[in-house]
Amino acid sequence: MSNHAIVRLEKIMDELREQCPWDRKQTIHTLRQLTIEECHELADVITDENWKGIREELGDILLHILFYTKIGTEQKQFTFEDVINGICDKLIFRHPHIYGDVVVKDEEEVKRNWENLKLKEGKTSVMSGVPRSLPPMVQAMRIQEKAKQVGFEWEKKEQVWEKVKEEMEEVRVEVEQYDAQQLDSSDKPDVGENQKMKIEEEIGDLLFSVINYARFLNIDPDNALARTNKKFLTRFQSMEKIITEKGQRMTDLSLEQMDEIWNEVKNH
Repeated sequence: MSNHAIVRLEKIMDELREQCPWDRKQTIHTLRQLTIEECHELADVITDENWKGIREELGDILLHILFYTKIGTEQKQFTFEDVINGICDKLIFRHPHIYGDVVVKDEEEVKRNWENLKLKEGKTSVMSGVPRSLPPMVQAMRIQEKAKQVGFEWEKKEQVWEKVKEEMEEVRVEVEQYDAQQLDSSDKPDVGENQKMKIEEEIGDLLFSVINYARFLNIDPDNALARTNKKFLTRFQSMEKIITEKGQRMTDLSLEQMDEIWNEVKNH
């Protein structure tokens, strides 16, 4: 990266902050949601392996980083140089196998050392680095990865799969109990709410276990679900197009008729 490119971007940021009414108005709080959206946009183009899009979205995120540092400088909290030196110092400290005399045998040992070094920095829990605002699936992945670094981990993927099946059975049992309660208490609509909460809890446990199993297979479950969502949307919209071209409406078709068209789209 050339210094000229960074200096050019900093100059543009300074000009926007001074001259643009929208840019002048922004704070770290107003930028927060926009930054989250930019990160999700980056995630989308990564899923699509859209390299042009990745380059563009990285530029947007870099602009946000510079924007925060501009505000930090104005507030006399930190500068862009402080941010860069901070991450440099952190990387050197957390890689003693590169910048020190520590010897590691594989990447898993690197991760364990990383967590131990974070505790030395003052962290009170290995879980303290998991952001509360992460989407639940991504948060589950990070929680599981953190637990793994201190040895709280299944040994084999077969054990994790057994846990998935166990959780599936627990969901089935709770659903059956809920159905039975509804039949016995048809005149009491509030009965069964506690049972619904139990079902929700068991489904949460099931999802957590499936995410864990995906992790054992070195599959990113968030990316896998994103790809499935995209596939479903594409097929559904193709089905809509076929139905419209026939002069029909989806609401006029039976499930069997729509399923036949769905299979046609799927086969193609």
